[in-house]
Amino acid sequence: MLSVGMQRPTEYPLRPMAIRFVEIKAAENTEQLNSEWVILENDGKQPFNTRGCGMTVGRRGSAKKSLLGIIDPGFVLQPGERMRMCTGNPATEKHGPPPGEDTVKNYFLFLPKTYLNHGAGTVLTLVLRGLPVSKAEFDPAQPGGIATKP
Repeated sequence: MLSVGMQRPTEYPLRPMAIRFVEIKAAENTEQLNSEWVILENDGKQPFNTRGCGMTVGRRGSAKKSLLGIIDPGFVLQPGERMRMCTGNPATEKHGPPPGEDTVKNYFLFLPKTYLNHGAGTVLTLVLRGLPVSKAEFDPAQPGGIATKP
């Protein structure tokens, strides 16, 4: 039998997210999709599989968000590893050359257009099953393109 009572749920402090945005870079022009990217890093202790994750884009202060797409097949980020998610397609010449993979590997989203064209205040959220995994605000004036938290 279930007891019905007015018990308060246990509250836990918010932990920092293990997957985090470490760089957000807008395209030099709207045709050069491979010059726009975000870099994700696994700051946790366990591998993280991005398959099935989605990425949304919105504006600071607005509840309206657009889903850019679902990452499929995705990739696994090992602890301490980074991945650059480029907007374009490496085989499409007009998207420009892909960035070099000297220290960070590239993963291509195959999106049809840029998504950082609204500039500062653009908010990106990596989601899994509708729940936020990581969130960052774009600020081109900051190092790495990520707004500092107040």
